[in-house]
Amino acid sequence: MDFEYKQYQLLAYLQQINAHFNKTRLYPNLNDLIFHYNNLKKFKQDKTTLEAGFPVRLSSIDMAAVKITYEKIVNDDTMMQEIEQIISYAASKIKPAIKEGQEIYDFVESHLVISEVGMRPLYPNNGYLLLRNGDEKGIRVYEYQVTLFESQHEKYRGIHTTYLTKYERHFIYNTPEAIRKDLIHTRRELPNPAVYQVESDITFPVENTLLPLAKKTLVKTISALN
Repeated sequence: MDFEYKQYQLLAYLQQINAHFNKTRLYPNLNDLIFHYNNLKKFKQDKTTLEAGFPVRLSSIDMAAVKITYEKIVNDDTMMQEIEQIISYAASKIKPAIKEGQEIYDFVESHLVISEVGMRPLYPNNGYLLLRNGDEKGIRVYEYQVTLFESQHEKYRGIHTTYLTKYERHFIYNTPEAIRKDLIHTRRELPNPAVYQVESDITFPVENTLLPLAKKTLVKTISALN
């Protein structure tokens, strides 16, 4: 539990994260940062709650000031103080990194446009996602399935995608409408699928950035229909 060593480890980790962010690679880095930051906050909150339950003893009484002073019977040892120092330092460094990641997220999201291809089916939770990535040639096709999860307090949706193929971009033949017709013809298991296209006017890393945000955009769009 050496503070300087942990400081070195953290800075090396954040340097790696920053290198990914500089290449607009958001995931899984942004999720990892938020996960670690929330764990740090929870540790501090749990420790504060635990300390509030520790026994205390009367230390002094000032009758003139009507003030009673208590002192803790259980005090932090050296290791706990070192841990608290590490946590405070880590939180102060991770929070700005999360902010940077969120700014990149907002930038990418602002360049995404989602559109519905063809008629909307009665159940839009299963279908195809067409992904166009900036100047890249071709349109990626994914089969998607949106699932509804329920907890005690709320409902939320998850999405699973499977990469199928890539159509070369062609002004006449491989339009989104033509791709939809071809998918219906070649994949009979979805005779009337929901088809959405998400396109970006800037080229982004697909697996680390574009696809995760496209999936989030698709879930939002489908959620708004229900």
